[in-house]
Amino acid sequence: AAAPRAADDATLTGQSAAITRLQRQIVKVAAASAPVLIWGESGSGKELAAQAVHARSPRCKGPFVPINCGAIPAQLIQSELFGHERGAFTGAARDKRGLIESAQGGSIFLDEIGDLPLELQANLLRFLQEKTIYRVGGTRSIAVDARVIAASHVNLPQAVQRGAFREDLYYRLNVLALDVPPLRERKEDLLPLAEHFFHTFSSERAPRLKGISSRAAQAIREHDWPGNVRELINRVRRAMVMAEGRLIQPQDLGLATAAPARAPLQLDDARIRAERDAIDASLLRAGRNITLAARDLGVSRMTLYRLLAKHGISAPSQDRYTAVESE
Repeated sequence: AAAPRAADDATLTGQSAAITRLQRQIVKVAAASAPVLIWGESGSGKELAAQAVHARSPRCKGPFVPINCGAIPAQLIQSELFGHERGAFTGAARDKRGLIESAQGGSIFLDEIGDLPLELQANLLRFLQEKTIYRVGGTRSIAVDARVIAASHVNLPQAVQRGAFREDLYYRLNVLALDVPPLRERKEDLLPLAEHFFHTFSSERAPRLKGISSRAAQAIREHDWPGNVRELINRVRRAMVMAEGRLIQPQDLGLATAAPARAPLQLDDARIRAERDAIDASLLRAGRNITLAARDLGVSRMTLYRLLAKHGISAPSQDRYTAVESE
């Protein structure tokens, strides 16, 4: 869709020192051909950085193939990455190219590389060393010219120490490293990004809604953004739907502003506000799925429903979420 694409395009832009440094590094890294390892918190834009490296590289006309190593079932991941020959296993009725092979002439992006099983790490290491792969059930090597870009939000050196990640693979991947800054280190970019997302998703807002209030802007500046850009996009989109006035308010974003110095919050008020903010944040992280939000908060679903009623928060539609929660 055009709107999400436009939102993606803006994520790595801004005036902060942290994002300007990343932009310069991307240009340098793109010109090389060595593997790239991208570090960054969840939601900070690691895949967008990988796409930017590919788009500015000599391989830009080739395919960009993203793979989330943690999202593919363990029993399928070898076949998905390396492909298989007909008859390699029950149900393999024909030859199949794997995702690495499909990236011929382009770049392959291995997101959450730390989730790759150890036995497949050896196969990936062989590909990085020899630029060849073997399909599952195959006996001939297949040459593949594809640049590997990997990303992780976990500390890979620590994973190496635990024996969960191969040291030789880590050093083979970590030739060119990029750090995608968390949003809390990009304070100057917060309001321009929020305004950009407000206009990007303009089709979702009520006609009367004209912009972001000064109190909401203050709340955006004061929030630490643990979910990074993904959280900012979600909060702005939610506010555009939930806002009842002409300007977005902090409560529409699910954020609280600091109380004025002359009117300090009473302890009970502070507790109530903190509880409501925690519920709002959990619902946001869980995509308004009651079961996941309750698990995140460490309470039962019935307790969460009582808390929603207490704070006047509308419960997600059961018709919409029953299928999700029954899985």
